[in-house]
Amino acid sequence: MKTDLTVNLAGIELANPIIAASGTFGYGIEFEEIVALETIGGFVTKGISLNPLMGHPPTRIVQTAAGMLNAIGLQNIGVDTFIETKLFELRRYPKAKIFVNVFGYTVADYLAVIERLNAAENICAYELNVSCPNVHAGGMAFGSDPGSLEYLVARARAVTTRPLIVKLSPNVTSIAHMARISAEAGADAVSLVNTFLGMAIDAETRTPRLSNVTGGLSGPAIKPLALRMVYEAARSIKIPVIGMGGITTAEDIVEFMLAGATAVQVGTASYADPCATESLVKSLAGWCKSHQIERVASLTGALQVKQAGE
Repeated sequence: MKTDLTVNLAGIELANPIIAASGTFGYGIEFEEIVALETIGGFVTKGISLNPLMGHPPTRIVQTAAGMLNAIGLQNIGVDTFIETKLFELRRYPKAKIFVNVFGYTVADYLAVIERLNAAENICAYELNVSCPNVHAGGMAFGSDPGSLEYLVARARAVTTRPLIVKLSPNVTSIAHMARISAEAGADAVSLVNTFLGMAIDAETRTPRLSNVTGGLSGPAIKPLALRMVYEAARSIKIPVIGMGGITTAEDIVEFMLAGATAVQVGTASYADPCATESLVKSLAGWCKSHQIERVASLTGALQVKQAGE
């Protein structure tokens, strides 16, 4: 039996539910000799801003127990150069599903980036980054304030016909509330969770290990927290949820889908193994075959929760 791995994400047909996450897959084209870009479900570019950003000075990545901290600072080449160079090169892969992560310090910044991207081809959706924990303005300020989030998503919805995915921050009181706000403001899907705000200290030098002092925690250490948040978000909205947070195995993917995710994003695993996303496609197919799953999409929301007294 061959399992049907296709999933429908906000009207976008993906070959499988595995998407390379933003920030760990470059602009996509850098992986063309390592990963078959048209074989994985899709990939999300690193955050694209209106103007180029240099990011934070080193040290920007620190290994932690079962994960890593990063404070890259959204370094990128800017939207115009991205369109002219990286997106131009990606035309060699017409079947690849390209999601562009959009970042701004102000609502006007977000809209200006989207408006430029609207004129470009081969983009299947935008992922609004409202949840980066290691920049000092914009980013998480939108993702943690309900009013600001609602306003940004509504304005973004008004300037594009492409699907909008809102990448939610876990650093909030209620992830379900922020998911509902995103959906009601016009989001076509939400992705969660972004990294958790954390820090690391060098006991010998008594200094922060990151130049930015704090950064985003990712990797297997955050998976139980991410699963819980995906479960809560999926129960509160009708639009698709993309789950992420510490995924390294096929079983991890299945767990996120059972919790309510339509698709997943794989991030930190690509640092340990640049071929992780493509390998996971094969592993997921094998898991489904061994468990006699005819359609992987049937796993979404299929968690069996016993009620009290049962």
